[in-house]
Amino acid sequence: MYNKSEVEKKAIDFFKDDMAANVWLDKYALKKNKNEFLELSPDDTIIRISKEISRIEQKYPNPVSYEVIYNLFHNFNKFVLGGSALFSIGNNTTYSTIGNCFVIDSPYDSYGGIFHADQELAQLMKRRGGVGIDISSLRPRNSYVKNAASSSTGAISFAERFSNTTREVAQEGRRGALMISLDITHPDIEEFITSKDDLTKITGANISIKITDAFMQAVEKDDIFILNFDNKIELEISALRLWDKIIHQAWKTAEPGLLFWDNIIRESPADCYEEFKTISTNPCSELPLCAYDSCRLSAINLYAYVKNPFTNHASFDEKQLEIDVEIYQRIMDDIVDLEHERITDIINKINSDVEPENIKNTEIEVWKKIDDKLLKGRRTGLGQMGLADAGAALGLKYGSDDFIDFTIAINTIISTSSYVSSINMAKERGAFPVWDYNKEKNNPYLSRLFNEIWDYGDSDTWEDYKQYGRRNIANLTIAPTGSISMLAGVSSGIEPVFALSYNRKRKVTVDNPNKKFQDKQGDWWEEYKIFHPKLKDWLKAKGVGKPLERFKEPFLSENLLTDSPYYKACAHEIDPNTKLKLQSVIQPWIDHSISVTYNLPSTVTEKEVSNLYFKAWKLGLKGLTVYREGSREGVLTIKTENKFNKYDAPKRPKDLLCDIHNIMAKGRPWKVFIGLMDEEPYEVFAVNGKIDRIPIDKGILRKIKQGRYDLISLSGEVIVEDITHNMTQDEEAFTRTISWALRHGAKLEFGIEQLSKSQGDITSFSKAIARTLKKYIKDGMVSTNINCPNCGSILSSDGGCWVCKQCGYSKCE
Repeated sequence: MYNKSEVEKKAIDFFKDDMAANVWLDKYALKKNKNEFLELSPDDTIIRISKEISRIEQKYPNPVSYEVIYNLFHNFNKFVLGGSALFSIGNNTTYSTIGNCFVIDSPYDSYGGIFHADQELAQLMKRRGGVGIDISSLRPRNSYVKNAASSSTGAISFAERFSNTTREVAQEGRRGALMISLDITHPDIEEFITSKDDLTKITGANISIKITDAFMQAVEKDDIFILNFDNKIELEISALRLWDKIIHQAWKTAEPGLLFWDNIIRESPADCYEEFKTISTNPCSELPLCAYDSCRLSAINLYAYVKNPFTNHASFDEKQLEIDVEIYQRIMDDIVDLEHERITDIINKINSDVEPENIKNTEIEVWKKIDDKLLKGRRTGLGQMGLADAGAALGLKYGSDDFIDFTIAINTIISTSSYVSSINMAKERGAFPVWDYNKEKNNPYLSRLFNEIWDYGDSDTWEDYKQYGRRNIANLTIAPTGSISMLAGVSSGIEPVFALSYNRKRKVTVDNPNKKFQDKQGDWWEEYKIFHPKLKDWLKAKGVGKPLERFKEPFLSENLLTDSPYYKACAHEIDPNTKLKLQSVIQPWIDHSISVTYNLPSTVTEKEVSNLYFKAWKLGLKGLTVYREGSREGVLTIKTENKFNKYDAPKRPKDLLCDIHNIMAKGRPWKVFIGLMDEEPYEVFAVNGKIDRIPIDKGILRKIKQGRYDLISLSGEVIVEDITHNMTQDEEAFTRTISWALRHGAKLEFGIEQLSKSQGDITSFSKAIARTLKKYIKDGMVSTNINCPNCGSILSSDGGCWVCKQCGYSKCE
């Protein structure tokens, strides 16, 4: 067992970068708790993973040696696995899945079906999986139903339920991730498009529309488009009017994203097989999946294949990439076996639980379905990162014609080598069980791929394919590689570098000579500039001995950096049409999809957004999301003034509607009652253990007399008499103070921060209230005084977590 301080020192020595060190410490290092670690160094993580993959390799003919595997993972340089794999492989401290992404079946159109789907996604999320679900199967609002309600509340009302489940399951750890999709033909589509206008609903999910070619063609012609459900409910609408509504929402709130569904299905090798028909995508949309399929992610660091980077002799080692990709694909197939072992362990664990069998059945069945698809398809998610850095190291400006040509060459190598490896494994290990040449021989993606292989004169591979098949039903994707690209010190996915530098803040002691300013809490901070890691490599290659940190502005920006290959090539400087072109030349070589967000200036018009989406569809892209600078913040950011304002509390009525929360904090059960006025928290009560769990989630806080409040059900039944009588004097005084602050307009995020700092006997109590109040913070809300512990930037709320837009730090209570 190692303490945090010694592990932190080793991590910083390993990465030479405290941000990468913190990512490993927080997300991937094995630990007993926050201060006791089971791994001393990041190299222990690499050894742990290499040993497990080597063990699987030994099961098959011609195994790759442990030394080769370890060297490919060494220093997180050439090849890095996705976060779930980094954390879970060889980790016996938890029953978490190795898979990053899952899709469950569309819910059956009944309350039973909806709640069954809700439980399935909860069971997958609690094991660390992100989930996608398509709700096109649910009947529209006001449809007739044969129960006491008489009519349905519609598909979108249940999207909110699934979103809430995501937030609830994730509240004690990493953020949950959910994608909710809906077909463009669904009669509730307009409600879905505008669903995120209500800032209190569907806050735990991304939403995307499955757009068909027929709809896009109707928009072009300004035709009528038919919405229908189950061939019984039909509505005629203007396709162009609906399109304009989609574009307006994307321009305003960055959602919904668009999935060009016919492009997805047409190109997908997996969709050649009926039981692998794609129905939705994972939360970031790079993986279109069938019901109960899953995928495990990884990324090749393309920068690692540049020889003599940033020099006149720079070159890209295409041959070594080709050799390594064949091994990477084998590793990804080995991880399918490791995931099968992990699922078996999860099922055995569930079977040994003390829960009644009928409760365990849903969880067991969903994992059996996942395991069945896992072994029948053996799907892999081999990806890439560092494209922008690799191009810069070769002297190619991101998005230029030469950069495009380089990108095509690299992705051709990756796709063909990956599929050659999969065919060779089919010969050695067997094809995925449902492989059938006749079913997939006319698939456009596979035809393009084998034409490329044939052009290289590789007829043996073609013959092996027809005889033995492929080992994996689909191989490739490009995911956002935020955290793992930090470990490798390179640009994320195929994205340009976000920024060459930014200011970072670090908390210091009062006697530190570098302290720069003091915050509202009295803490001192130093401030310094952080540079993109590969920019330092560029400076070193130029023979400049002076570190970047020692150059002063404006010389740094106006003279030195103008010579760099990154100049005018950062995320906010790239023309979106250039990025579209880049994505369009990569997509033909990716059998899944590509996760890309188009960062647009605040001045972009709705017409320009519309043109961008139309061009993407015509170029054959499978989907994209746009983000207009300041769009979400423009709606959600809290603005502050220098003036010190005071507020009078609104008078309390006799009865207040309240939310009832049954939670655990610091191992103790709490009942927290949040009284609401105008749907905002107005007062708080919290009771520990003296009353039983309360089976309802809504009630009324009734003021009986001065100092006495009762909890009443909505039907008028008294649930708790004299709430404060069940509290200690300290707890009563504490809640009075919190309620006083809420009534007088104190901002939630300030109160939560202060509650989280509580020490001593009151800690459990304050944590219970802080966690509960956090549910009422709207996504996108920016704190004006909560600083990121990594870089010192202001944090904002997203999905129930405080996140840093500068460095990617995330903290969820």
